[in-house]
Amino acid sequence: MYFGAHISIAKNILEAPKRAKDLGCEVFQIFTRSPQGGPTPEISEEMGKKFRAECEKYGLADYVVHTPYFINLGSKSSRIFYGSVSAIRQELERASMLGAKYVMTHLGSGKDLGRAEGIEQTVKGLKKIVEDYNGKTELLIENSAGAGEIIGDQFEEIAEILNSVDHKKLSGVCFDTCHAFSSGYDLRTLETVSRTFDEFDKTIGLDRVKWFHLNDSKFEIFNHKDRHEHIGKGFIGLEGFRTVVNFSKFKNLGGVIETPPDGVADDITVLKELRKK
Repeated sequence: MYFGAHISIAKNILEAPKRAKDLGCEVFQIFTRSPQGGPTPEISEEMGKKFRAECEKYGLADYVVHTPYFINLGSKSSRIFYGSVSAIRQELERASMLGAKYVMTHLGSGKDLGRAEGIEQTVKGLKKIVEDYNGKTELLIENSAGAGEIIGDQFEEIAEILNSVDHKKLSGVCFDTCHAFSSGYDLRTLETVSRTFDEFDKTIGLDRVKWFHLNDSKFEIFNHKDRHEHIGKGFIGLEGFRTVVNFSKFKNLGGVIETPPDGVADDITVLKELRKK
């Protein structure tokens, strides 16, 4: 597995590859705009070309884009629903210009419509997003921590959505370790990691795991709290991460850290050491 972090695009997106390299990243993740919303800065063909050149310069073959935080495909508000559809599709187009491998997105909450109808509308939204899309960047669903009726915390739910959309550009899952742990999937030991991914394989298929968010958890298992901790300092612990990063099925996949900024470089170092073991 190859490791990296979420990298700031502050001031100039073209500075992100160097920032990633300076942190010791082998892969990295960015937002292409403010995650809270607001104006969307243009990405020209020339800018995309320069960005790809910078990534090549620093030996960063794989990099990904995360959608903004305001996404909610389960909203009963037409403005929010169609705004989310538009934003995700736009991120796919922008990521393609930058040469990103994947765009990953949260799905939103089923609180407004109820779980079943919220999932049904989410499927409708995802179908609209990938309709007539021909870019190289593929879309991934990120598993959620499940707080507040957030869709996509259980493997069965993700499988239902992927199978219902059934489109090659919605290629799989970005597996967030903190979110999975918070949703009740144990990742603390060799035995429990194996059991969790056996369940994932039976439900979704391990070939659908395309990328990782490697985050420890500030809270105990099955609490539905999305609070990231530095690697080995949370309730998942080093043995769990050693098992995950050396899992044979995940060889050559990318994994990025979304931990607090102070200590990110140390987290990458820790993961590299675990990979050696």
